[in-house]
Amino acid sequence: MGNANVHAPMMQTTAGAIPTIIDALPLRPQVSVAKMPDPKQKIVQLQDLFFRAVTRFFAFLVLAILVGIIVSLVYGSLPAIQKFGFGFLVSSEWNPVTEKFGALVPIVGTLLTSFIALLIGVPVSFGIALFLTELSPPWLKRPLGTAIELLAAIPSIIYGMWGLFVLAPLFADHLQPWLINTLGMAPVIGALFKGPPQGIGVFTAGFVLAIMVIPFIAAVMRDVFEVVPPVLKESAYGIGCTTWEVVRNIVLPYTKVGVIGGIMLGLGRALGETMAVTFLIGNAHQLNASILAPGNSIASALANEFTEAVGDLYTSALIELGLILFVITFIVLALAKLLLLQLAKGEGRTT
Repeated sequence: MGNANVHAPMMQTTAGAIPTIIDALPLRPQVSVAKMPDPKQKIVQLQDLFFRAVTRFFAFLVLAILVGIIVSLVYGSLPAIQKFGFGFLVSSEWNPVTEKFGALVPIVGTLLTSFIALLIGVPVSFGIALFLTELSPPWLKRPLGTAIELLAAIPSIIYGMWGLFVLAPLFADHLQPWLINTLGMAPVIGALFKGPPQGIGVFTAGFVLAIMVIPFIAAVMRDVFEVVPPVLKESAYGIGCTTWEVVRNIVLPYTKVGVIGGIMLGLGRALGETMAVTFLIGNAHQLNASILAPGNSIASALANEFTEAVGDLYTSALIELGLILFVITFIVLALAKLLLLQLAKGEGRTT
């Protein structure tokens, strides 16, 4: 008790003296921010302005090049547009001697070979991406993925030569006779597989295009499949889902935007392919219901005939073919962009 009485006044004194002690403490010196010297600050500002101007110039340069290409194509195709009008798109005639030109055969050949390429290439690419991400043993994943990516490094002319000298004889001797004798007898799709087995044709060109687009589509699909969080797949496996159920219900819904983007990338590659298609499509300006018959595409027509074009109208018709290919590619990319936007909106509503 005595100790408590002795220390109580001291505690009060100490508590009362706190403001005096705080007031007596020396003030901390204020830290002044060093300002940049004016010349150096001006140099930095000029560098920043220069960087913005250069990047803006490059951005508008790409736009200017695109506009310049469109203007040059439209200007070069004006004689053919004025001569044939809308009939150029629906006419299958192509006669440089009489100067009668139509783009229907090259348009159909371009769209048909690209469709065949996607019809074959997309399932194969999906299987490759699925195997590499879900089923492949670790020791096989890297070498197999590298080998598939190396297919993209092979020049298109090599694909064309391989298809002409190796694939076309095999198709003519074995595959096409089988297709004619089996699918050619079908009541609805039989017309697509009629005619003599020549080896070259729309189907052969589309098959080689499928091999060419597989590396691009498979690479994109593999990358987007690997982005899926492992916890989602492990949770699905934990409740007893099979690999296909995990892919269908978890992987594909999570990566559908990237998958569609990869397919569109392959489609753009197929639409503009020139040398391989030129070797294999047959280069015949004939509209045929059979995909085994020779045909033509826009790119192969330009590659074959542009250097031999005599006369302004002939050259203008070929330039209009280039303009049509540009429009087709633009429409495909625009539709793909709209589809991706719709998918993004659907995901937003779902979440």
